[in-house]
Amino acid sequence: MSLSGPIPRLLAFALPVATGCVSSSALELYRTGEAACYDRSVEPQTAVVDSHLHFRPFGGPEIPFEELVGYLEETGVLFANVYGIGQTLPDFSSCTYYLDCPGTPLTPSPQNDVANAAGYLASPSSRVHLTMSMTFPDLARPATILPEMRRLEEEYPGVFSWMGEVNLVKQAVFANGRGAVSREVLDDWAPFMAALRDRDMPLAIHSDLGNDEDPTLYLPLMDEALALYPDNDIVWVHMGLSRELTRMPPAEHIAILESMLDRHPRLMLDISWRVLDDAYFSDPEARAPYLLFLNEYSERVLPGTDFLASRDKDFEVYRTELEVTGRILRYLDDTAFRNIALGQNYFRLLGLDYTAPRICAGA
Repeated sequence: MSLSGPIPRLLAFALPVATGCVSSSALELYRTGEAACYDRSVEPQTAVVDSHLHFRPFGGPEIPFEELVGYLEETGVLFANVYGIGQTLPDFSSCTYYLDCPGTPLTPSPQNDVANAAGYLASPSSRVHLTMSMTFPDLARPATILPEMRRLEEEYPGVFSWMGEVNLVKQAVFANGRGAVSREVLDDWAPFMAALRDRDMPLAIHSDLGNDEDPTLYLPLMDEALALYPDNDIVWVHMGLSRELTRMPPAEHIAILESMLDRHPRLMLDISWRVLDDAYFSDPEARAPYLLFLNEYSERVLPGTDFLASRDKDFEVYRTELEVTGRILRYLDDTAFRNIALGQNYFRLLGLDYTAPRICAGA
């Protein structure tokens, strides 16, 4: 049975749908063949997908797993990636965030992936579809990745279906002993990249384009990784931007993205992190060319918050991050909004049995 009216995205959590054919959960309305149209004039303009959500912090206490899932339910997020933090601060550190502790080393570890898997199994949700991700890989030591990947799969069979966010180059952690991955080790990624292909697992990579002094300093590194592994689904997070690169002219940035997407057909971008809105999307003049780009390449983009679930944050912080990172979505055309905000790209990438609703006529 199909519904003919708008999807009650948030209302569906509170009020049952009076039919034997459709579940009261808004999630179920996205099942193939069950989705009604989405009325953008009355429904939220934020995304139903948070493809970049860290359920664990770098250090210190975290928001409990079940509580964070509740944040998703309350905001109408129906699909989310469960990222850990692959590089953690030591137990002796009093810091929650690496920027607060320059000189304190970040160490790659699967501990957050294990904790997330345990939380996922202990607190299943019927209202949010969660995709579990392995975030432990140290791309500078590729020989360690496949053995640990297999160990996690043996301990938690069928749980993980994504890898990342992993760092190719992240300038923000240079002061914590984590430099850029060298070009020489990219060839040694081959075993674990083959394993990802065998499992149809996307890989989300943090790879800074550069910085305000040298905007494309690290672009060749990402370009080479994509050229070496053209058959892997790779997500370039934050469109390559960072706090170190906030003054690049939009036209130059977009030209780079277009070139990368055209030359690497399996590459996707995520538009997570409020830095994108703070530095670019909130400025109408800068936003205009990005809208043209996102509408044209709408099948290659994923939404996300990049929220970090440290215990010093709460529901209002998550709600604000979802709103800020989703502001640009309200300006997209209907096709792009359906592909990005309503999750069609996400479903296709993961092969999920969900379908984004069409946009209501005249919305």
